[in-house]
Amino acid sequence: MPDPLAPPTLEAAHAHCRALQDALGTFRRRNMDRIAEWGGHLAAVLPVGGRLLAAGNGGSAAQAQHLTAELVGRYQRERPAFSAISLHAETSSVTAIGNDYGFDQVYARQVAAHGRPGDVLVLLSTSGHSANLIAAAVTARQAGLRVWALTGPRPNPLAEAADEACCVDADSTATVQETHLVAVHLVCEFFDAALAAAAVRPTRAAGAAAPLAARRRMS
Repeated sequence: MPDPLAPPTLEAAHAHCRALQDALGTFRRRNMDRIAEWGGHLAAVLPVGGRLLAAGNGGSAAQAQHLTAELVGRYQRERPAFSAISLHAETSSVTAIGNDYGFDQVYARQVAAHGRPGDVLVLLSTSGHSANLIAAAVTARQAGLRVWALTGPRPNPLAEAADEACCVDADSTATVQETHLVAVHLVCEFFDAALAAAAVRPTRAAGAAAPLAARRRMS
């Protein structure tokens, strides 16, 4: 009987890499345009006072925090800091809400507190069945936020609850998470590219309507 604690065989390691290659190939074909749109949308919302909220559970929480860190800090090029909050990292809020309202509400209540119309909520889940993320998506849409989901294979409830979803067609949780990391980096690449392109465009004519997020923050 094989030792369950033994390291993976060389063939198993190759199979892991092949699964990731297959998942990335499918993800590129199905989702690259949408990922580009997400990066462009953030480039229109964040510089005028909008905010990105993000959440996940377990490894997906780490992926969500990776995204917010790239926006508050920087990805590849120097640029201003932008407002991005990982809800799971608010440990006192998470534990207080979980204790008082139940774990299913740990993100929904924070969305109700921090989210404003025009903001973006990004939710990451390998299964797409996490009740606390689905509740957050419902709360966010009711509050006028834009909700994006990165999940595992369709169909799943989180993808249905979001405004838009990019789903990874893979059976392995590890493969889904690894593909999500690529998606996070691509969103940042498209975000930076859109910011750079906007910097060379003519400014909005005087008196033109400001974006919703800008009007909301200035009011």
